[in-house]
Amino acid sequence: MSSHPDIVKVSVLGKEVLHCGFHLSSYIARTVVETLPASTYIILTDTRVASFHLEHYAAVFGQAIRTKAAGRSRLLTHTIPPGETSKSRNGKALIEDFMLDNKCTRDTVLITMGGGVIGDLGGFVAATFMRGIRFVQIPTTLLAMVDSSIGGKTAIDTPHGKNLIGAFWQPEYVFIDGSFLETLPLREFSNGMAEVVKTAAIWNEKEFDTLERKSEDILAALQQRSAPSETGLTDAQKLLMSVIVGSISVKAHIVTIDERETGLRNLVNFGHSVGHALEAVLTPTVLHGEAVSIGMILEAEIARRLGVLNQVAIGRLTRCLKSYNLPVSVSDPRIASLPMAELLTVERLLDIMRIDKKNSGSEKKIVLLSRIGATYEQKATAVKDEVISFVLSSAVRVIPSIPKGPVKLATPGSKSISNRAMVLAALGSGTCRLKNMLHSDDTQVMMAALMDLKGASYSWEDNGETLVVEGGAGKLTAPSAGKEIYLGNAGTAARFLTTVCTLVKSQQSGVSTTITGNARMKQRPVGPLVDALRSNGSEIAYVEGEGSLPLKITASEHGLRGARIQLTASVSSQYVSSILLCAPYAEKPITLELVGGQVISQPYIDMTIAMMATFGIQVVRRTDPSTGKLLDVYDIPTGVYVNPAEYFIESDASSATYPLALAAITGTTCTVQGIGSASLQGDAGFAKNVLEPMGCEVKQTENETTVTGPPVGQLRALGEVDMESMTDAFLTASVLAAVATKPSAGDANQGLSTKIYGIANQRVKECNRIKAMRDELAKFGVETSEFDDGLVIYGRPASMLKTGVSVHCYDDHRVAMSFSVLASIIQGTILEEKRCVEKTWPNWWDDLSSKIGIAVDGVDLAASISTIADAAAPPLVDGTTSMILVGMRGAGKTFIGRLAATALGRTFIDADIMFGEKFGTSLRQFVADHGWPEFRKKELELLDYILTHKRTGHIVSLGGGVVETPECRELLKRFVKQGGAVVHVVRDIDEIFAYLGEEQARPAWGEPFENVIKRREPWFVEVASHEFVSFTKVLNPPAAPLHWSKETQLALPDPRRGIKDEVARYFRHISGVHTNFAPNLETGGQRSYFVSLTYPDVTAAASVMDQLTEGADAIEFRVDLLYQPGFHPKIPNIPPRAYVANQLAALRQLSALPIVYTVRTVSQGGAFPDGAEDAAFELYDLAIKSGVEYVDVEITWSPKRLRELNARKGRSKILSSFHDWSGSMKWDGDLVREKYTLASSLGDVVKIVGKANTIDDNFSLIRFQNQMGERPGAKPFIAINMGLDGQLSRILNPYFSPLWHPLMQAKAAPGQLPFAEIQKALYLMGQVPTKKFYLFGTPIGHSQSPTIHNTGFSVLGLPHNYSLLETKEVDAEIEKTVNSPDFGGASVTIPHKLAIMPLLTALSDHAKMIGAVNTIIPREENGKRILFGDNTDWLAIRDTAAANLVHPVNSKTTGLVIGAGGTSRAAIYALHQLGVGHIYIYNRTQRAAHELVQSFPAEYNLTVLEALDEYPNGAPSIIVSSVPATATSLTKQEGTLLLQKSIFSSPEGGVVIDMAYKPADTPLLQLANSVSDELAAIPRLEPPPGEVAPPVPTWTRVPGIAILLEQGYRQFEMWTTRKAPRGAIQKAVWDRYTAAT
Repeated sequence: MSSHPDIVKVSVLGKEVLHCGFHLSSYIARTVVETLPASTYIILTDTRVASFHLEHYAAVFGQAIRTKAAGRSRLLTHTIPPGETSKSRNGKALIEDFMLDNKCTRDTVLITMGGGVIGDLGGFVAATFMRGIRFVQIPTTLLAMVDSSIGGKTAIDTPHGKNLIGAFWQPEYVFIDGSFLETLPLREFSNGMAEVVKTAAIWNEKEFDTLERKSEDILAALQQRSAPSETGLTDAQKLLMSVIVGSISVKAHIVTIDERETGLRNLVNFGHSVGHALEAVLTPTVLHGEAVSIGMILEAEIARRLGVLNQVAIGRLTRCLKSYNLPVSVSDPRIASLPMAELLTVERLLDIMRIDKKNSGSEKKIVLLSRIGATYEQKATAVKDEVISFVLSSAVRVIPSIPKGPVKLATPGSKSISNRAMVLAALGSGTCRLKNMLHSDDTQVMMAALMDLKGASYSWEDNGETLVVEGGAGKLTAPSAGKEIYLGNAGTAARFLTTVCTLVKSQQSGVSTTITGNARMKQRPVGPLVDALRSNGSEIAYVEGEGSLPLKITASEHGLRGARIQLTASVSSQYVSSILLCAPYAEKPITLELVGGQVISQPYIDMTIAMMATFGIQVVRRTDPSTGKLLDVYDIPTGVYVNPAEYFIESDASSATYPLALAAITGTTCTVQGIGSASLQGDAGFAKNVLEPMGCEVKQTENETTVTGPPVGQLRALGEVDMESMTDAFLTASVLAAVATKPSAGDANQGLSTKIYGIANQRVKECNRIKAMRDELAKFGVETSEFDDGLVIYGRPASMLKTGVSVHCYDDHRVAMSFSVLASIIQGTILEEKRCVEKTWPNWWDDLSSKIGIAVDGVDLAASISTIADAAAPPLVDGTTSMILVGMRGAGKTFIGRLAATALGRTFIDADIMFGEKFGTSLRQFVADHGWPEFRKKELELLDYILTHKRTGHIVSLGGGVVETPECRELLKRFVKQGGAVVHVVRDIDEIFAYLGEEQARPAWGEPFENVIKRREPWFVEVASHEFVSFTKVLNPPAAPLHWSKETQLALPDPRRGIKDEVARYFRHISGVHTNFAPNLETGGQRSYFVSLTYPDVTAAASVMDQLTEGADAIEFRVDLLYQPGFHPKIPNIPPRAYVANQLAALRQLSALPIVYTVRTVSQGGAFPDGAEDAAFELYDLAIKSGVEYVDVEITWSPKRLRELNARKGRSKILSSFHDWSGSMKWDGDLVREKYTLASSLGDVVKIVGKANTIDDNFSLIRFQNQMGERPGAKPFIAINMGLDGQLSRILNPYFSPLWHPLMQAKAAPGQLPFAEIQKALYLMGQVPTKKFYLFGTPIGHSQSPTIHNTGFSVLGLPHNYSLLETKEVDAEIEKTVNSPDFGGASVTIPHKLAIMPLLTALSDHAKMIGAVNTIIPREENGKRILFGDNTDWLAIRDTAAANLVHPVNSKTTGLVIGAGGTSRAAIYALHQLGVGHIYIYNRTQRAAHELVQSFPAEYNLTVLEALDEYPNGAPSIIVSSVPATATSLTKQEGTLLLQKSIFSSPEGGVVIDMAYKPADTPLLQLANSVSDELAAIPRLEPPPGEVAPPVPTWTRVPGIAILLEQGYRQFEMWTTRKAPRGAIQKAVWDRYTAAT
């Protein structure tokens, strides 16, 4: 065998298979050819590797063959596409075909050169070709070198998962050539380092320690280029080789013992069980090692959850992986920013893990670490799904319970002391062993930063419990150029390191250190510290925003200069500690003078000074010589810290407040060890100063604190408490105060309030903690108020607090742990962002369960996108919570509010009127007497009263200026967060001007109206959860047929009627009382469609809207195609928000159909600019606030914005869409699956549109659509191909197929079809069979029903027919007809409405009560055909009456039914359903009237009249006549009912319906017309100033033909599930009607 200097050989299965070195190409070629003689050698690689190395390797192999094989062998090369897609059945077959085509035989040697894909694939080919040939691996990536190339595992992927088909086939050699790494991208190197770290973590602590300490050296070695050398390896090469050999030696040893993975070899799967699941979702964007890195941390947390691994090991593992630029969490920006990250739900990950060959049932095999370098078992351990689920979940739910027995525990080490100790030890000289150090995110950040500055070296003892620090005596070095020190959200580290970095000295100019952090850290102030250091001569620059990180700190030859420093210390004591800690290393002794007001958190400054003394530096605090009072001036000498041999870190006093508070709130006992009266920490006083006054028994020694809580529900309010010395603990105190229901012991006058002050600095912590506590407590129903220095909490009994609250934690550990205390007694509380506790108590949730005894469940927020947002989304508005209307004066709040109250059955409150009632004077007079400022105070008082005492069952109209004061705005925003609705009522400015010109009841502003509206508009937007446009313009309705005469024509509705319907729809929809979704889409079983409007101004469609929407279930409102009048259409186009809002309101006036609100971008086939994300989401926000039913949102927008939109979508449904116009997307490819999965996770409806290149593409689409529809919980899926070839897909698509109508000039997309054409095509394909419909009864020869229904069928392109079946009784012919397979339905008239019932399977409740069936609908239920009987007469009466009433129906409304026959029953039922309080019955035959009344329940309030001029409960405003027109007269005639004007004596007018439709103008309708004319002629008084004149009373006349049409429309819709084309039907019926009469 050939020789080569510095070759390292490692044995596998007793054979030296692994050969490691640098620049081995010639050695490899000679070794293979000499030791593996063959007729053919094949180099298999991918095109990417080939571009770098194939030419060279082909040359050296060619030379070796010529030299060693004397030309008896040949060399072939074969390249394949790079990437995981080649690792498939087809990819394998292509290689095998190549080998067969080239007549390769069984003595062939296959040489695989590349990464894991080439090795796995080539190895499997070798294992199966000619039943097995020899092969050699030349891995070119670090990952392949240390993992996939070793052990003989070969495989390919299938659609069901990775590596599911393969074999064990050992290579003859694995040549590991380190020189490949020199051309490897850094990310690929890090990818491999995940496996290196993994191997050390499970097997070799010493190797792990090396990886920890030398990460920077290892990464630097990678950057050095080398050439073949006879003098041996360089130091950099030796370092890299030691890393590789150390890792592969472990795996080689394991493989040798357990080749076939029956036990021990499972250990190398540490991190892979979870990592593979992550990789399956995130591939190919996320690399294998990156997924495994996250998997290792999660599996380590599983081990911690099971109690077999401590936090120290997790902290070390996390730091080590981060040092190689690997992600350790799915919240890493590199992961979280990916669209596919939305799919990382717990259930999805567990499903993927179930496919793993090692797993079965409700347990998964996980490798559990027990410490660094060892595992819990020498194999994978079975772990229950619930444990894995908890760790994977992003949130937790605390299960309320009482801790079992007295609890005794120690909290983690103090964060404050740990951070100070690390700085002191790093700056000190000598060795210091830090014990009980906190292992958390913050301390990890601090340690990593000090390592970056080369300020100290670190190692571990006692299984990681002790950190050994070799101090650098203050000698620091700036990181390499371009490297930033990232501090996350670690505020302590940021403040301390700002000064530490000024100690870096350099003789060279331009040497600097940049420290930065996350988004929140970049908001937290550091300005006072920087100002102080700058004034002392340090060169510090703000990189981004003034006053916050990032900072660029330039080194100087002097370092920190020293002498006198003045520092403002009223914001954070950490500024003071930062300078104190570094002061000994200044050029001159420092005198630190604190200025700028009261110093905050003095105990933490004292802590720093005490710790400095322990490390050998004595700080002197000056005193006033005359008074002896301590001054805020400190003298710090220069010197070097001397590290004590050992330093024990106190337990964290802030953290101790949580278990102690749990004892307080649950009435149990808890002892915290390590925290007592001798503590350095101010928060150690929490038990004595907070819990004891709240009624707890407190016992405290120097090193221990025990708290016993009072009985549950007996906590006392605190009155007032100064928490300046323990500011972090105020959050814990706040949640206890929230349920403190006994008065303060010190001052009973304080009631149940707790006023906490001295905590102003908490506004600039990880979040604004004061605001956070107020907002989150508000969700529970706890009231708070805020002042400059703190807040007030008003206690309530726990039983009155809201349950099921989801607490947003603001990525703040203190918020999360505080609310876990409250959650222990409040059912269903969810705490989001559970991982934020890793800052100070990483295993808090584990300890809460195992040590305290309160169970905690994982909650997967990712499974419900609507709950994930940067800020907590307001809960859905329910059907009882009050709704508040805001907007400018004159916007129509009162008018809209009254309509909304009627629609929802609520009480209306006008706040202006309530103001007068409450304060005894009108608004105008109050302002005149007291001025605007005093009025605003009273307005706030009134608003607080309304929101507290009128929280349910009301619609409230507020004054326009309520938003002027911040306090009112805060009240309204909090009301929204608690589930209320604040609706901004918007009206055209010109209309408001016109109204305000007349209105004089309210006070004048004293400034121009334009200024007022400009100032208030942003505030309205800020407080409002919803928006309603009061659109009062009269749109041209569909023209009535010219042959409707004045006498018989239905009166046209006034403008308010249109808005009345929209108000009802809007408020019912957003409240959930009656949502306006498309039934055919929501319930399935029927095809659904929407018509795509392409009008730049939708009002242009007013006259044809009825025709445009024929057959449609919804209307697509194309926002991107809207253009204001006078503007030239252009692409791209962003229509103004106000114009869109008005267009939307106009469309609502034209149709009641649900709206699909679409903003289509240019790249997706629309006109909206692709990059205008902010503008797009502003328009989406408008849609949601406007109560739009469906919002089409493209999944190409950023995931964060999509999450936020989902979180606040309210009652709207998201239609997630993706359009590919290129024709390259294949319906059987990976791209469409990826897009579907993403869209399905983000939306309620999925829409994917491709482009058909051939008709066959439609069949691929249908197969894919069917496959997705078979998935559990599948959502409606719109799948369409564009273009002529794609029209078939539009015909067959079952969900929301877009329609075009010939009346529209432009199609929204190529290939769109009219509804009728689609139905005809479906008929020809057998998808819509012909159905037969009938009218049963006699005499029916002159019936209009065939005209109604056949016209409808014809217009919609339906292949059905309606005919007459006239029989005297319900006979065998009718029975045969209804049981025929092609029976589609029937109308039933006299005399069969009762006799038909025995043939029916079921009746509606309506038909049962009325006692008559006029409609038969065949249905399929549970696979059986049934005949369902219903009645539409009552619906026609109810809806026609409701549509034509001017005043809303209430309990005082009365109605009159004339007649006592069958139709009278329908009329009575209709009036009762309408809400009429009292119904009169008049019939000439009194006995029949009384019998009719007795057949209805008493609650119908029926009264039989003896005459038509006596109305004991008031004159009727709704009149229905069910007697023939010939039976009535206006003059006294024998045998007829004389109609008198007293019938129409209601002072408000009303609606009169005559069920007789011949003649059209019946005597009853003639009389109503006459009375209306008389009412109109009565002179009216002018209304008072500012008041609107009431409408003139009138009687709206509804002829019988209108009722006939309305009940026919209802029948049509029941049979076809389609809205009837009313305009076409009405014209056809009237033509026939007038022809006959």
